[in-house]
Amino acid sequence: MEYTDLDVWIESRKLVKMIYEKTGSFPKEEIYGLTNQIRRSSISIPSNIAEGCGRRTSADTIQFLHIARGSLYELETQCFLALDQCYLTDKQFQEISNQTKTCKKLLNGFINYYALKQNANNKQPSTNN
Repeated sequence: MEYTDLDVWIESRKLVKMIYEKTGSFPKEEIYGLTNQIRRSSISIPSNIAEGCGRRTSADTIQFLHIARGSLYELETQCFLALDQCYLTDKQFQEISNQTKTCKKLLNGFINYYALKQNANNKQPSTNN
């Protein structure tokens, strides 16, 4: 299966699209501040999922999935800050928050899947006698 077929990657792309749409109306003085930071953290999520899937070991994959999860939490905080500054409406924030929650659930499930896979590989009986 390709990473492009993964629900977690597909849903994180939807989140990026949503972020770009919502931040388009942010004040121009924020273009190099909060707007840029929010967009970068959102882009990091599907990018790190893809990079993790391209790694050779489960441990490497898990590391990049954890980076993606960190970016997701960073994005969530930045959206709270944008709400505090009234750059996002309550409705816009709620839409982003709902998509963020979807991505969290999928990403945590994917991390757990790879952790189980890694543990199963580590418990393989040795064939050396």
